[in-house]
Amino acid sequence: MVFADLFFIYFFLPLCMLLYFIAHKTEARNIVLLVFSLVFYAWGEPVWVLMLVAYSFLNYMTGLAIGKTKSKKKKKRALVIALIIDVGVLAVFKYTGFFVENINSLLGISIPVPNIKLPIGISFYTFQTLSYSIDCYWGKVKTQKNFYKFLLYVSMFPQLIAGPIVRYSTIAEEIDNRRTTMKDVSEGFSRIILGIGKKVIIANSLSTIVTGCFGDAANGYAGVANVSALGAFFGAAMVALWYYFDFSGYSDMAIGMGRVFGFHFDENFIYPYVCDSITEFWRRWHISLSTWFRDYVYIPLGGNRKGYARQCVNIMIVWALTGFWHGASWNFMLWGVYFGILLLIEKRFLLKPLQKAPKAISHIYALFLVIIGWGIFNFDDMGALGKFFKALVCANGNPFSSIVTRKLFLSNIFLIIAAILLSLPVIPKFKKWAAKKANTYYFMRGAGIIMNVVILALSSLILVNNTNNPFLYFRF
Repeated sequence: MVFADLFFIYFFLPLCMLLYFIAHKTEARNIVLLVFSLVFYAWGEPVWVLMLVAYSFLNYMTGLAIGKTKSKKKKKRALVIALIIDVGVLAVFKYTGFFVENINSLLGISIPVPNIKLPIGISFYTFQTLSYSIDCYWGKVKTQKNFYKFLLYVSMFPQLIAGPIVRYSTIAEEIDNRRTTMKDVSEGFSRIILGIGKKVIIANSLSTIVTGCFGDAANGYAGVANVSALGAFFGAAMVALWYYFDFSGYSDMAIGMGRVFGFHFDENFIYPYVCDSITEFWRRWHISLSTWFRDYVYIPLGGNRKGYARQCVNIMIVWALTGFWHGASWNFMLWGVYFGILLLIEKRFLLKPLQKAPKAISHIYALFLVIIGWGIFNFDDMGALGKFFKALVCANGNPFSSIVTRKLFLSNIFLIIAAILLSLPVIPKFKKWAAKKANTYYFMRGAGIIMNVVILALSSLILVNNTNNPFLYFRF
């Protein structure tokens, strides 16, 4: 089941909310959420929901083992078991086929490549359980002694299948003690509708522009062989906007639903394309993932404390893992290494000059490199990725510009302008400006309600004829 679906929007979510608010006690509300979360996951993954429950139980038991002993040796043993379970399960499902294919290619042998279906959301909920076990070991959180509450944390449907990666410490108190105010409900619904609009109206439309530039994965990105240099960069820029509206739209819906149910998830995107450096970009993009790697990989490796050479190694390890987390494909590894190298260069040489440079220069620098990065990310076929790089510098006989690129741009000019404006903090600044004006409160409230109705109605009309509408990050 997906969020951007008429059945979810008009039946599943309203029914869940109705039963949730009928149940007045927190314990009863937790049970409602747990049942709907398991049904939500089982809707598309009837087999894997059993694995999700078993997987959660194993992590619950290792957490109990960590919490009940004062022996550091026994704590460490329980943590190692949790790490083996979590990393092992993720590796088997996500990377077995990739490793077998590369061994075959390297050694010239023919080991059968297993066709293992990837359970939806496994990358996200694995990182949640990992953070729980590590935080228990570090003493940052108390062990959850009630299994159904732990299962609720792991399986809660707003953030189960595509994040944000919610740490147990963020919602531990709210599992037992929370309340939902009218402000929570109002702002939560607005956030949900904003997310639907980002996904259905903008992201899906941007995806057609990308397909027009490069083709799609099903046809081997056939269009990239003939795309112009300007078209290759334009296509990569559209990928950047597409991914932003698709994934931030999902995060908006997840955060909004959490708010309605009384949970306060951390922000996952803070207008990343206003960045003036790659360092700043990664403080604004997919924050739950970048901070996860910072806290559970980079700092334990030594962070900045063991000299510049070790710091460089730590950064490259983190970014190689960040790339590999996104998928079992060499382009993701290359993408991670690409950003790791850029961050190293900034940390060593460029960050201070960028801070002193005119904002326009540093902003163009950052956006250019980010857009190239999304071009790398888009092509999981290495042959197509090579053609993309050649197209950027006119090295495959392609022209600098083409009629196809101009037509794509001009026919979608209003969509592109709207996407660019909405990727910037225009609306928050307008709200801040309006709040300073007298007699604007009721006007802004009315305008907000009208906009929500329009966005939801337009999204619903689009979804009537669009039943296959998965979020991009489902495959990660």
